[in-house]
This record gives sequence, C-alpha cells and structure tokens, in this order.
Amino acid sequence: MTNGIKGLAAAAVLTVSATLALAQTQGVTDDEIVIGSVNDLSGIFAAVGVPATKGANVVFDRVNAAGGVHGRTIRYVVEDNGYQMPRAMQGYNKLLNRDKVFAMLQSLGTPMNLAGFKLLDPKGIPNIAPLTASSQMLQEPMKNKFISFSTYFDQSRIGVKYLAGQFGSQNVCTMYLPTDFGEEILEGSKAGAEEAGITFVAETTHKPDETDFVGSLSKLNEEGCDIVTIALGVRQAITVVGTAKKMGLTDMKFLGTAASFLTVVAQVPGGVTDGFYAAASWKDLWARADDPAPAAFIEEYKAATGEDPVGFSMLGYSAAEMMVKALEAAGPDLTHESFIAAMESLDYEDELVGSRLTYGPDDHQGADIVFINVVENGAWKLVFEE
Repeated sequence: MTNGIKGLAAAAVLTVSATLALAQTQGVTDDEIVIGSVNDLSGIFAAVGVPATKGANVVFDRVNAAGGVHGRTIRYVVEDNGYQMPRAMQGYNKLLNRDKVFAMLQSLGTPMNLAGFKLLDPKGIPNIAPLTASSQMLQEPMKNKFISFSTYFDQSRIGVKYLAGQFGSQNVCTMYLPTDFGEEILEGSKAGAEEAGITFVAETTHKPDETDFVGSLSKLNEEGCDIVTIALGVRQAITVVGTAKKMGLTDMKFLGTAASFLTVVAQVPGGVTDGFYAAASWKDLWARADDPAPAAFIEEYKAATGEDPVGFSMLGYSAAEMMVKALEAAGPDLTHESFIAAMESLDYEDELVGSRLTYGPDDHQGADIVFINVVENGAWKLVFEE
C-alpha cells in the first residue's frame, strides 16, 4: 500500500470514528443540538421559571439567526413541572426518551433536579445551571453537573451572620417548605447562628399552597425570633413579610435566599416588602441598569420580547450565554466528553450578573461570592458581600 493510499485510509477511519461518536451522542445531529429544561411555568416559582426561559430563548434565537454553533442550531425544549414532582418526572422522561436531549439547562426545583439525576446520570447527560442553589446539585457523580452560584446553605449562613452583626439579633428561626430546598436553608440558618454566637430557637413548616401565616408568626414571636429565614414560594414570602407588618412585628428581620431575590418581590405596591433581605450570588439588574452590560441586555431583551426584563430573565440569558460558550469551545465534534471538558475550561467575568464564573476539573461551581441585598423604596439595594 502506498503512502497516499495509507493516508486516505487513515483519514477515512478518522471520519468514520467522528461520525460514530456523534451518532452515539444523543441530541446532536449535523445541523441541530437539543437542549432540555424541566421548569416551573405555572406553579409557585413561575415568577422564576417564566422569565428565565424567556431570557435563555433570547440568546438561542440570536445565535440560531446567525447560523448556530459550528453550523448547528439550538432547539430548546422546556417542560412545565408546575413545581409538582409527578409532572417533573413526566417532563424528564419525555425529554430524555422522546426528544433525546443532549443536555439540561436551567431546570427548576431542588427535589425535581434530585429526582431527575436518577435518569440523567446513567446516560451522562450534563445538567447545567439549574434554577436551585442547593449544594446537592453537585452530588456524585459530579462529572456531569455544573452550577453557577453559591449554595442556599452559604447564602443563609452568611445572611444570618450579617443581620446578627448589624442589629444585635439574638434568636434565629426558619419558615420553610419541608423539602431538600427548605431543609438546606434551615441547616444554613443554624450554622449562621452558631458562627455568630447566637441561638437558633424555632422553626415552622409549610405546604406549597399555604396562604395564612398568622399562627406561625405568632408562634415565632412568642419564641423571641428576631431573624427569620424564609424557604417558601415567591408569593408566600411576600405574604409572610406583609402579614408580619400588619401584626406589628417590626423588630423581626426577614431573610430570603436566591429563591426570593426577584424584581417582583421588591416592587410589591405599597412598600410591603421594604426591609426584606435576600442573599444571592448575582447583583440586581435594575440597580445597575445604566452600566454597559445590563443596559445592552435590557435593550436586547425588550426588542426581542416587548417586555421589561427582571432578575431571572438576566439569569436565563446568562446561563444560555454560558451554554453557547461551552458549545463553541467543545468544537465541531460535539460529544458529552468534549462538552464537559469545555465547561471545565470556562473562566470569565460575567459583567451582566456581576460575578466571575470559574470552572475546573475539580470545581463545578462557577461563583462563590454572596451578595446581601435589602428592599428599599421598591428596589433592591446591595448592602454587603462576602
């Protein structure tokens, strides 16, 4: 065999190998990449899931209009879980077995993600930037899991320490949904109390559809709670703060996590949520609306949707941009292995969210920083960072 023929044969083998690799990677064809999400579009966290989905679609629509990534357009398939486990599992099964997704992006809910891992992990499907700050999002096997920001545990821990230092608080309590989401915030609150040298004294558990919190707040008042951490639905958090004010419990400081750090929470009419604190790993969008990156995003989002963006519109947009960066870095021969290696190579300043995102083979958490914000005059104000 001549050298020329040998060269042609070797090239043919490489071409066939690459073709077989793509054929074995679900969700990837010559002209399309399928990305999935099991999100909340109609339940207690729809105020998170709906804008996040719109933000991601702004990015994918723009990228697709420009020809996609390495010649492949992105098809983003979102299933509504309504923050209900049975619907979440239906969504995961459909996305994995019918749509054959390549990766998951911005799936919402700690319990829902944890259940989804049982289906994702055996197939090695990457789970990127879930809409939960649970530390369990990086459980083993960690290889296919990437989160963007700090955990609920650290957010509540650092938030409690900050409030104790600012106001001389002595007693910490937690109001929570008895799920993995709520229990992590409970544990973070206890850790924060211990580090601050104060006492965790009481807790109350709640159902996702609960609307009357007078009894629970009366109990916490009797226990002497002066810091109350919240792990509830968006509307519930607003109701708790408003009810406390009506009851005259003005000495209680209420602290939410990333799950409560929403534009809609700050903008409740009548100043209902003024004085409410939240801890997260990104900066409020509208507090920086005149800065270059937020201003450009606001303009692009409004042009694409006809609406003003909110904080989680920004997060959806940011997560989709990260997905595109990794797909570009993975190269044209896209496999789960090349994509994971690309994610682990990312290190950049995300000027839109105000955090640096850095990943590596042993570090699948993008940002560690925690920002503490408080609602003042219907807007979030940054008061502390660690």
